[in-house]
Amino acid sequence: MDLSYILNHLGEDRERYFGAVAPPIVQSSIFAFPSVAKMREGFRDELGEHVYTRGNNPTVEILRKKVAALEGAEDCLMFGSGAAAMSAAAVACVDGGDHVVCVARPYSWTRAVLRDLLGRFGVTTSFVDGTDVARFEAALGERTRLIVLESPNSMTFEQQDLAAVATIAHARGIRTLCDNSYATPLNQSPLALGIDLVAHSATKYLNGHSDVVAGALCGRSELIAEVFRGPYMTLGAILAPHDAWLMIRGLRTLPIRMQRIAATTTDVLAYLQAHPRVRRVYSPRAGANPQLALTERQLRGASGLLTIELDAPDVAAVERFCDGLTRFLMTVSWGGYESLAFPVCAVYPRDSPLHPAGALPLSLVRLSIGLEDAEVLIADLEQGFARL
Repeated sequence: MDLSYILNHLGEDRERYFGAVAPPIVQSSIFAFPSVAKMREGFRDELGEHVYTRGNNPTVEILRKKVAALEGAEDCLMFGSGAAAMSAAAVACVDGGDHVVCVARPYSWTRAVLRDLLGRFGVTTSFVDGTDVARFEAALGERTRLIVLESPNSMTFEQQDLAAVATIAHARGIRTLCDNSYATPLNQSPLALGIDLVAHSATKYLNGHSDVVAGALCGRSELIAEVFRGPYMTLGAILAPHDAWLMIRGLRTLPIRMQRIAATTTDVLAYLQAHPRVRRVYSPRAGANPQLALTERQLRGASGLLTIELDAPDVAAVERFCDGLTRFLMTVSWGGYESLAFPVCAVYPRDSPLHPAGALPLSLVRLSIGLEDAEVLIADLEQGFARL
């Protein structure tokens, strides 16, 4: 993969834009045609032509080409959020009465669209422990049309053997959809392992600057066209041209950002694993991870997201820990240039639809490592631990 070409040149027809090094923001909702015949041709291929920005916009198209190339995909659609990308893929793959198999602890809004939204229209979902491939096979039925994966997930980082699941699904004509937000295309290639559709919360590492909410869906041309003709055009959860331009800018530094984040995370992870007030560290690279062999086989590298279980007597102690942090900003999301802390169970009550599925310790705090120096972040964590 020629990263420098993809990130700096692919899709950027500079001779069309006066030789501008940075592509323009084509801030137009509609595009004119020189004749009725040309307009008719445009409507026959709204995915490939520029007719109406809800379908295809020149600035968004540049981004689509780059993200598709990064994932090794034939095509890509950009959405207004990662939740929109996952939802559109799921809606495109099932009909009323169909069945979906999903990992046990997906992103909360993935669980919501499968269980709550599609459930209203007769679609049933089985949530299974994705660390055991046999459980996927056992959950399949005659009406199973889709397997939804998230490897690793973004809270406790369980992984699935993507190649093995894809083999099982293909043998039965079942489609597979994988959220690849944690790994990014630099560290994992689900399509190369046989997965049909790959989604991203592009809000996270792909953009990397905490100033855009976006989603991406990548796959074979015919599958992307199917999504485009259905939920993409119908629901209209598109990415605006200006946000696409910001994402193009953010992608330029993706490799160097991920290298710096990975190096810093290695130091912070070692510190946390040795700390007496940490009961457990959840991370694909943590020594206690029972899936280390799969990590080595499937992931080319790690990102900066990890979760710690504090040795804390109650939620009040978790709050004191988080309130003592000054360099880690306390907020949702992850994957930006800044380091973040999210006290999961201290924020979401157990009966909240946003609470991660399954029983989780009350003392979990998710950390997203940014671009700060490791020693700065470790000193900040020490401030938090001192308040436990």
